[in-house]
Amino acid sequence: MDNETAARLEKLESHLAHLEHLVDQLNQVVTEQSRQFVRLQSHQQKLSSTLETIEMERVKATNAKPPHYQ
Repeated sequence: MDNETAARLEKLESHLAHLEHLVDQLNQVVTEQSRQFVRLQSHQQKLSSTLETIEMERVKATNAKPPHYQ
């Protein structure tokens, strides 16, 4: 193998190693964002349920039962 081919191969290997490193970093970011998304989704569901309960209690409090139901 001549020097030019060896230099080109070395350059390609260097670029490949750099790209593999970038892919690993991006994968870590995507994985962490996925975990955060799941946590946020769970938190949002809890908040939604809490707000629904509060709203139902507010509706019940403002709609008094007729006297014959009490």
